[in-house]
Amino acid sequence: MPRRSILLFAGAVIAFATAIAISTIVVVTQRDGAPDAIVGSTGEATIGGPFQLVNQEGQAVDQTMLDGKWSLVFFGFTWCPDFCPTTLTMLEATKRQLGERAKDVQIVFVSVDPERDTPQALKDYLSSDGFPQGVIGLTGTPEQVKAAADAYRAYYQKVGEGEGYTMNHSLTVYLMGPDGRFRTALAHDLGPQRAAQAIERTMARG
Repeated sequence: MPRRSILLFAGAVIAFATAIAISTIVVVTQRDGAPDAIVGSTGEATIGGPFQLVNQEGQAVDQTMLDGKWSLVFFGFTWCPDFCPTTLTMLEATKRQLGERAKDVQIVFVSVDPERDTPQALKDYLSSDGFPQGVIGLTGTPEQVKAAADAYRAYYQKVGEGEGYTMNHSLTVYLMGPDGRFRTALAHDLGPQRAAQAIERTMARG
């Protein structure tokens, strides 16, 4: 084999091995429940940012609603049969694990189904028995919802037609600091104890 071909082949092998190593680090970090923030070249978090939405009381809100509180932001929809209700329940259990620190934490549920999730629909859903109290539900026009989801790098897609359609969506819970900036991401199935530990570690760093 020509020397140039050997060098190219060796370079490709090294690049492949490096990619595998990086992937392994990412997977392990996510399993630990405290993945690092996704950052851009400026060092600023690329998750989160300005949004214009409406809460379940019909009041217009923007990103300043995150100021002064640690916020657990989750994207879903009220017709979600499993992941959304179980995630909301897990987040409430996480707050109980936090004890006194829970008073500084708010849960924010952003609908990716503005066609059905009116403010009243969100209010009825979040006030149902068995759901955590005090969750802030947000919705808006399709354009407003898309802008908010894009800011958080949250994926969603309508599946099917007619009244029986559903929504595919990402399951990440975003922990935002009292300054409204992204701190870390929590897996929806992390469990209350590990999620609380991850939040406490993040709070300690500020």
